[in-house]
Amino acid sequence: MPTHNRIDLIEFPAADPDALARARSFYEQAFGWTFTDYGAYVDTTDSGTAAGINGVPGDTQQKMPLTVIYADDLETARDAVSASGGTVLHDIYPFPGGRRFHFTDPAGNELAVWSE
Repeated sequence: MPTHNRIDLIEFPAADPDALARARSFYEQAFGWTFTDYGAYVDTTDSGTAAGINGVPGDTQQKMPLTVIYADDLETARDAVSASGGTVLHDIYPFPGGRRFHFTDPAGNELAVWSE
């Protein structure tokens, strides 16, 4: 069960389905992780925290892993990010499993916040 205002997920980018397959195979072989398959997205809890690999075509692709925080109230979290000096990059949007938004902190790090 996700916890409010805690890091819930690390998401690794994959540029396309082939990159997703290669990354999944790497983590399975190198670390013994098993994944739940959602098509162009897979995730695991074998990593110590939830981790996903995002190969959704046309989705916003990060160059680096994306840290995802869980919040009970997404609109309140978005407003707090803005009021605290963060910059919302992608406003709230739906995805299978919930909704989320992306932001940068004052140091330029991109993160996301999600809720059911």
